[in-house]
Amino acid sequence: MARMKKNKIFKGKVVWITGASSGIGEALVHEFAERGAIVLASSRNLTQLELVKNACADNSQMVHCIPFDLSNTSGIDKIVMEQIDKFGKIDYLLNIGGISQRARIDETPLWLDRKIFEINYFGTIALTKAVLPYMIKQKSGHILATSSISGRFGFPLRSAYSASKQALHGFFETLYLENKKYNIRSSVIIPGRVRTAISFHALDGEGKEHGKLDKGQANGIFPEKAAGIIIRGIINNKREILVGKSELFLLYIRRYLPSLFFRIADKIKST
Repeated sequence: MARMKKNKIFKGKVVWITGASSGIGEALVHEFAERGAIVLASSRNLTQLELVKNACADNSQMVHCIPFDLSNTSGIDKIVMEQIDKFGKIDYLLNIGGISQRARIDETPLWLDRKIFEINYFGTIALTKAVLPYMIKQKSGHILATSSISGRFGFPLRSAYSASKQALHGFFETLYLENKKYNIRSSVIIPGRVRTAISFHALDGEGKEHGKLDKGQANGIFPEKAAGIIIRGIINNKREILVGKSELFLLYIRRYLPSLFFRIADKIKST
């Protein structure tokens, strides 16, 4: 009965997901397609997007591949207009795509800070700004951004990543306050450790891939479980959706016992 209720909520809704070619984004494509949503799946890798679509099997007809690169959003207004012309609306926008980092501040050149911000922050808000006017016109919608627990505090080897994710909180809290009168909801997803390839693709001080799965990442929850938590957060209209296990307690320790947090963080291995 619970699954039938969820299907009714999302059936026929148009759901746009970035970062859809792997990890949490891929798991969300499967979840929404299964619940009867029309899913627009985006990443820069069209081949991988098509594999995700085909893996949806009987629900693959619900998935539409919309490739674009978050680091180059110059044509994003045109892409959004094309989807509106085709589907008539966007009900949910899930900004899942992003990139992480594994480099000390003194090892990270400024161009790399800019690159990480271009993807994590400017890419996310560019798509959001392009979709928002249509949601205002239809007087409904829900826009989500993906932060991180290190989007709530600093963490070694994550300076630009942490800063770019923290910036999203300010933007999306403002988005909510400005647009709730139009019945537009806004949420920030805050993952802890999820078993994805994000650490593998994280950038080192030279802008090259880290190339390994961090131990903490390997011990995280599966993307499918993360997707289920996110969907429940959407249904319950949570403005912050916490995704993970015991590592999430660091958020509360940082807020209420900052001195203890810094002692703990100093001892945690940064990979």
